[in-house]
Formats: sequence, structure tokens, C-alpha cells
Amino acid sequence: MSEENKSRTEEIKKEKKEQEDVNEEIKELKSKLNKKGKEIKLLKKEKEEFKEKFLRKAADMENLRKRIERDKDDHYKYALSEFIKELLTVLDNFERALGSRDQENDESFREGMELIHKQYLDLLIKKGLKPIEIKDKKFDPNLHQAIVTEESDDVEEQFVGEEFQKGYSLHARLLRPTLVKVIVPKKGE
Repeated sequence: MSEENKSRTEEIKKEKKEQEDVNEEIKELKSKLNKKGKEIKLLKKEKEEFKEKFLRKAADMENLRKRIERDKDDHYKYALSEFIKELLTVLDNFERALGSRDQENDESFREGMELIHKQYLDLLIKKGLKPIEIKDKKFDPNLHQAIVTEESDDVEEQFVGEEFQKGYSLHARLLRPTLVKVIVPKKGE
């Protein structure tokens, strides 16, 4: 074989080798592309599943929020229902007493009213109401509201002279102050 033919054969072999290398590289790239395509499909599927789960959870959360809002509204509407049922017993006793007033004497009517008053007060105390007691006749602006003041030479500090309306606290929080007349030291003239 001539030198030229040898060279040509080597060139052909070289070209063939290069073509095989290119073909191999193309196969590898196609394989990678197929893998990436499958990976993309899998990721898209996962994305859709996550989106669906998210939307379902968001809908569940919205439904839960609405249910809690409904329950809260119902609670506010009907929270006092048990207490009001207990008050109805007192109301029934008042109605019975008022209906029988003509038939009974005034003393038994008074006793009945006192029993109803005690029943009513006991019910309120059971629910956390506490009457404000005036201790040592001292005026306490945190518990008492002065509606009348009177000066006197006989006192050195303010004290309660008369209680006009009872005050109450509910679970240690002032609900209504006691309305009182306050005796104050006479001011120097």
C-alpha cells in the first residue's frame, strides 16, 4: 500500500473514530436528556401534588376558621343561657309571691320576699359576684364613689357616712362602686 493510501486509510479511521465518538456523545446526551425529561415530569407531578395538598390544607384552614368563628358567635349568644335558667327560678318565685300577696298577710309576704332576695343574692355570689363591704367606715376611692360630701369638725380623715347603693365586684374586679356619702374634715377658714 502506498503512503498516500495509508494516510488516507488512517484519516478515514480517524474520521470514523471521531464519528463514533460523536455518536457516543450524542447517545450520552440523549440519555441524559431523557433522564432530565423524566426528572422534569416527576418534579411537575410532585409540584401538582404539593399544590393540590396546599389548596386542600388552605381550604381546611378556611373551614376551620369559619367554624371557630361560628362557635365563638354561638358561645357569645348562649354563654349566659345556664345562668339565665337559674335566674328564671328566682323570677318564678317573685311571680308566685306577687300573685299570692292578696291572700297572705304582710308578714309572710315580707318573709317570702326576703327568701327570694337571699336566693337571688346566693345565685349571684355562686357566679363570682361579691358585695363590697365598707371596712371601718373608711372611704376608699377605688371601691366607693362619693356622691355627697359633708364637712365635720369631728373627723380627721375621710370616712363613709352613709351607703346609698351597694357596690359589687366580679371575680376580684370592680363591677360597680358603692355610692356613698363621705364625711370629710372641715377646711380651715
